[in-house]
Amino acid sequence: MNEIAKADRTTASKSEGGVQSIVRALSILDRLAESDEGLTLTELARAVGLPPSSAHRILTTLQRQRFVRFENATMCWLIGVQAFVVGSSFVRSRDVVALAIPHLRRLMKETGETVNFFMLEGEEVMCIAQVQSQQMIRAISRPGGGVEMHRSAAGKAILAQGDDRDVDAVIERTGLPRYTKNTITTPEGLRAELAKIKQLGYSVDNEEFSLGLRCIAAPVFDENGVAYAAVSIAGPASRITEQRVAALGATIMTCAGHVTEEIGGCAKD
Repeated sequence: MNEIAKADRTTASKSEGGVQSIVRALSILDRLAESDEGLTLTELARAVGLPPSSAHRILTTLQRQRFVRFENATMCWLIGVQAFVVGSSFVRSRDVVALAIPHLRRLMKETGETVNFFMLEGEEVMCIAQVQSQQMIRAISRPGGGVEMHRSAAGKAILAQGDDRDVDAVIERTGLPRYTKNTITTPEGLRAELAKIKQLGYSVDNEEFSLGLRCIAAPVFDENGVAYAAVSIAGPASRITEQRVAALGATIMTCAGHVTEEIGGCAKD
């Protein structure tokens, strides 16, 4: 019995040691991924809280598997090609809608309004997922339908994170047509609106798409910090009043931030 107990303790000890090594290896990869120029052994060991000898053993193992590489010229360790292969596999396989839906459902419960998930499609945004409000009177967008960016909260939320060339392209190709008396139809007006949105972090469709309908949206970012999608709520202007916009905007920004994190994205600094 004593021999069995001793064997069990030995097995458990080896298992715990293996897990610890994995955690240390992942910490090293995380640190290297954050450094564009790479890190010396001393810098890396200090960053992960390991003795240089322990860090070096892990690095050489990772190097054999091509997860890290060593630059003789700079004496620095950098992320390797196999780490890129693994990361790319996640990018290819992820189902953005499946990852976003739990957060959209939570947002619907928090706000009581219909929640839409839009993705950029050329000079339009397309609704690709929706969680409908439980209210008797509610806003419903047809998933798969596109809408011009200048007259939608989702479109403006994405466009505000782009550069001047993106804005110019939308203006040139769409002409900013009017749909309601509130639709922004001038380049100057659109640029001023986008500057405000970028400062606030969320956008508002103030009955610009349809009279009586108000929407609020916040951008979702990909792994390169590019806004390519947006989370929005939509409902009657009588219920989404101007007095509620700031609070709802903050709630939607939080949701969009969670979705960004869920898909492996990162917001711009």
